[in-house]
Amino acid sequence: MAVYFAGRGPISSVSSGESLSHCSPVCSLARVPTRVTLCKTTTPQSLRSSFFSSLPRQQQKTQLVRRRMPLSVVMSIEAGIGVMGTKLGMMSYFEPDGKVVPVTVVGFREGNIVTQVKTETTDGYSAVQVGYRRVRDKKLTKPELGHLNKVGTIPMRHLQEFRLTSVDGFEPNQRLDLEEIFKEGDLVDVSGKSIGKGFQGGIKRHNFRRGPMTHGSKSHRALGSIGAGTTPGHVYKGKKMPGRMGGTKTKIRKLKIVKIDSELRVLMIKGAVPGKPGNLLRIAPAKIVGKNIPKN
Repeated sequence: MAVYFAGRGPISSVSSGESLSHCSPVCSLARVPTRVTLCKTTTPQSLRSSFFSSLPRQQQKTQLVRRRMPLSVVMSIEAGIGVMGTKLGMMSYFEPDGKVVPVTVVGFREGNIVTQVKTETTDGYSAVQVGYRRVRDKKLTKPELGHLNKVGTIPMRHLQEFRLTSVDGFEPNQRLDLEEIFKEGDLVDVSGKSIGKGFQGGIKRHNFRRGPMTHGSKSHRALGSIGAGTTPGHVYKGKKMPGRMGGTKTKIRKLKIVKIDSELRVLMIKGAVPGKPGNLLRIAPAKIVGKNIPKN
């Protein structure tokens, strides 16, 4: 029921001063000082939808069915099997034409042995687990020793996985040969833990510019404004500010292999790699879209 003023085709009228308690609960709250008419109308669809949306879910005619999406493990697939090594330092390498190339020397301790082969049927994805750097038995826990003794390998400190599209040709306790995996001139992705710098300011951490040092300036190396005031009233996430710098996993992509020395068991890679001498490195074939990685 809706209330309309007189003059619009009244159906029934109510005189001044009469109560409308018999007509509508809204109209019964006060005396109507003017002549009004009561007319039947249809509820608009927008009001009807807003009214039903305010009801509990159990009272609604249409119940929403929530479907849970299946959980899936998302991992990046490597372009090929890789190895682990130890950073020894940097040096200058002279090519046959006399060109000087800055290289990083990577050494290899005892290890790079396949400790586990994971397949779609057993683990839900295909991957090869590789162990590196032999240690004494007391340096590992009993579960770690049991995992390695299961395949008959030596005790090793580091275990990492290389997820591949196919694990054919890999067997547990198989030693990976460096010369069979890489060739001189190949491009590789090298990842490792970068050198920790501690708590640093915005200039060193994010390459900010400093303020003027003279002419009465009071802002030299300060960060400056970090956002607006009342709106939005907070600092946005991800704002570049002072904080701990370095000491995180870093990957350098598409570095060229300059030299492979099988006698010294070292690998010379052009350019710098993460970490300081003695740091653990993960070396894998570089991902090149269209060559060893599909475009989709």
